[in-house]
Amino acid sequence: MAIIRYKGDYEALDAAALERWKSVPPAVAGDCLNRTASMAGRVSPLHPDMRIIGHARTIRVMAGDNACVHAAIPLMRQGEIIVIDAGGNPDVAIIGEILVTAAKHKGVAGFVIDGAARDVAELRSGDVPVFASASVPAGPHKGFGGSIDGPISCGGVPVHTGDLILGDADGVTVVPLGQAAAILEAGEAHVRKETDMLAQLAAGKTTAEMLGIEIPEITAE
Repeated sequence: MAIIRYKGDYEALDAAALERWKSVPPAVAGDCLNRTASMAGRVSPLHPDMRIIGHARTIRVMAGDNACVHAAIPLMRQGEIIVIDAGGNPDVAIIGEILVTAAKHKGVAGFVIDGAARDVAELRSGDVPVFASASVPAGPHKGFGGSIDGPISCGGVPVHTGDLILGDADGVTVVPLGQAAAILEAGEAHVRKETDMLAQLAAGKTTAEMLGIEIPEITAE
């Protein structure tokens, strides 16, 4: 089956905006997106110190086949994040040390895959962050097709090429590119609010007080 390639053009955020995004964690961005844009917990970093910020390039693979990823890597640009819809299959690794190293030489800033990786020890100690939903030694086939830069679902969240990908020890949040400016402003304000809440906790106030949650009277024995 042929690999389908979609038009992958998008207007990237400038360096100053990306730098500002470093202060907005995925959890905060997810809250600002009405808690609808964070991937399922199964998509997690191979090492808790891994963090990613960058524009998505989307790939959908056929079950157990990674030819599409090999075909996509030469198309990648500096700082992009490869986001792969592998259908959540935990039984066949779609990426490993060779593919991640090839992507590193193209300037790829990370991988997110709803599916399996292998060579996990090497990937954990490497400098390309990898977020995956499983690990397994079984390797993939090649040649069954897929798509590059088309709409996908990864970890239960829609992803389009150009969307902003945020990942840390909590997991991954997807910020639609068209909403990035507004969510950045909201995220920075949310971070300031949480900083203030922590200061109030240190001063002896409770979260119930801050959130307006009443402490109930005893109504049962």
